[in-house]
Amino acid sequence: MPGPQLPQAVEVCRRVKTALPHVPIVWGGYFPTQHTRAVLRAPYVDFVVRSQGERALAQLVDVLRGGGILNAVGGLSWKAGEKIVDNPVQALPSLDDLPDLPYHRVPMERYIQPNYLGRRTTAHNTSFGCPFACSFCAVVAMANRRWIAQSPARVERVLRHLVSTYGVDGVQMHDMDFFISEARVAEIADRIADLGVSWWALGRVDTLMHYSDATWRAMVRSGLKMLFSGAEAASDAALARMNKGGKASASLTLELARRMREFGVVPEFSFVLGSPPDPLGDVAATFEFIRRIKRINPAAEIILYTYTPVPLEGGLYDEAKRRGFAFPETLEEWVSPAWQQLALRRGEGLPWLDREIRRRIRNFERVVNAFYPTTTDVTLTAWRRGLLKLASGWRYALQCYGAPYELRALHHVIRYQRPETTGF
Repeated sequence: MPGPQLPQAVEVCRRVKTALPHVPIVWGGYFPTQHTRAVLRAPYVDFVVRSQGERALAQLVDVLRGGGILNAVGGLSWKAGEKIVDNPVQALPSLDDLPDLPYHRVPMERYIQPNYLGRRTTAHNTSFGCPFACSFCAVVAMANRRWIAQSPARVERVLRHLVSTYGVDGVQMHDMDFFISEARVAEIADRIADLGVSWWALGRVDTLMHYSDATWRAMVRSGLKMLFSGAEAASDAALARMNKGGKASASLTLELARRMREFGVVPEFSFVLGSPPDPLGDVAATFEFIRRIKRINPAAEIILYTYTPVPLEGGLYDEAKRRGFAFPETLEEWVSPAWQQLALRRGEGLPWLDREIRRRIRNFERVVNAFYPTTTDVTLTAWRRGLLKLASGWRYALQCYGAPYELRALHHVIRYQRPETTGF
């Protein structure tokens, strides 16, 4: 992914290629799938696997070992002299046909951490892809609107293994969208209800609002504690520009906030602020919409991003290019400090987001995070939460977000967690 992982990967690959020039280096994932040419221009990267890599990587290893034909590896991009060849992406294999992850081959204790979900929390992916085509989302290039999933029986077997072997009591389902199929989720919930784990996952607002009360009760019984949804925008017009598709609407976001309060599940809502053509108007409308969410469900977590393009032709990306936006053409530029900020979706260097708009977003974020400290920060004591709320209360009540110097100073004393940068 473009972010903190990228400079680490560049540095490691440079050193490996210098020390062991004969060792092939393969990149895969969101970033090389979308920016294949920038990656393969680097002398220390030999191959890119686009989209899903489980089958393609094994095929590439067989070709390199046996002297086969690179053209036969589905989804592979490779260098043929000065030319870059892009093989067609192959059909996605059934996830149930792939072998179990060899957890015993890695030091699992390094991947089990305490957090809001439990004392021993780890991660699992139960599916790949998403059938939607949101114009700001990197998943579209990865999956091309396809979705494949592990069967409920496979999910149960994996989670029982994690619980019995490693004492896991919390699981973050890092699917691109866990909730595509209500029938599948309901069966998974029934199968894992006796495991005693708490879990988190990501899903669309409109999908979740169409789930039955029976399914919601099953998910809660099985340990669903928190749920992430991309609310994205405060108006239906903005959602349409983002190509959210389905039955997405701002009113459904408010309804979901209310429904999750009834079921005792903490919602996380992310917003993409400052998208063209009217970034200032979009920011103001989103601020007011977030206040409405908080009135309905004060426990709702709010995560703010500024709009950062993804290379999908049409809509928002075309507007961004018209305003002078262009992606870097080399990895060296991608790992520069300026582009690392942009990769974290903080808004630096975007031609439609001037300094004043970025300042407004960060100030609002600081006030909201102080007045409503995240429930996921297990280190915040009751008195610290009370102090943060007291210090920020007048600002929130009067909607006076500018120059919150006292909250900056307080943050140095009470380093309250910010979900948009640290997760939980």
